Amino acid sequence: MLQLKPLDQNVPIHQQVKTDVSPVVLVNVFQVAEQDIPTLLQAWEADANWMKQQPGYISSQLHQGIAGSTVFMNYALWESGAHFRAAFNHLEFKQALGHYPQRRWFSAPNW
Repeated sequence: MLQLKPLDQNVPIHQQVKTDVSPVVLVNVFQVAEQDIPTLLQAWEADANWMKQQPGYISSQLHQGIAGSTVFMNYALWESGAHFRAAFNHLEFKQALGHYPQRRWFSAPNW
């Protein structure tokens, strides 16, 4: 099961992405069951390839903890908050979230 871990309890991600700033750096940390790692990696790669085609996308990187860790960190850079929101609100992206392992976080963000 995939579990999103908020980085800031006082200003959650849904509140942060409503701010129009440039550029935007998205950092999210999540944990997945060991047996779900291949599914996670496949879903993330497909999403990353799709995101690369979206206006305002600059780069992204997925990191995994070492020594058998099941904690991952995604780091993505966007030209602006508006570009970031447009990509994450796109129907195609929302549908792709279903390819991730069962998760305990928002299933279809609407920022």
